[in-house]
Amino acid sequence: MSTHGTIGVLGAGEVGQAVADKAVRHGHEVLIGNRRGPETLEALVGGLGPKAHAVTAEEAVKPELVFLSVPFFVVPELTDLTTWSGKIVVDTTNQFAAANPWRGRYDVGDLTGSEWVARHLPGARVVKALNTLFASFIAADPRHAEGRQVAFYAGDDADAKEAVAALLGEFGFAALDLGGLREGGRLMQLDGPLSAKHLLLQDAG
Repeated sequence: MSTHGTIGVLGAGEVGQAVADKAVRHGHEVLIGNRRGPETLEALVGGLGPKAHAVTAEEAVKPELVFLSVPFFVVPELTDLTTWSGKIVVDTTNQFAAANPWRGRYDVGDLTGSEWVARHLPGARVVKALNTLFASFIAADPRHAEGRQVAFYAGDDADAKEAVAALLGEFGFAALDLGGLREGGRLMQLDGPLSAKHLLLQDAG
């Protein structure tokens, strides 16, 4: 099992729920929070079971490893939410300019989406992951008769990437390293060649 017994999930939309469910099913305590307060998450955590805990946004980002599953344009509001330095932040966001419905593209200039996210979370060890998959593919069992669901990841911190890859593997995904936030992020981000591509890896033998 991953060394990160407690996992934070910030954002309780479809992706955040899918991640929380995976983590709980594999024995992790999960702190899930959103901007609207823990009382809005009581039904969700009730369905996830006793290892899931509805908390404030501030509490959700206390663990060493946090999944970021908020709308992209909300990220600047998170800078002062906690001391991000040293935390592993799994960035599942896509740079949509608006939500409900998702549309448009948020302008981050020459940066990749995750480089922009990293600039707003000073000191965080950001790893891009799971953003290329529709939420339903994250929620489903990634192990199929034909192979395992591929989960790409990218980041600039080797130890953080190793931790995230181990967690994705524990969840049942075939974790594939695409390099740093610059090169890997360009492949994975909205409109990139791997965005919304759902692939299975056939394991030899």
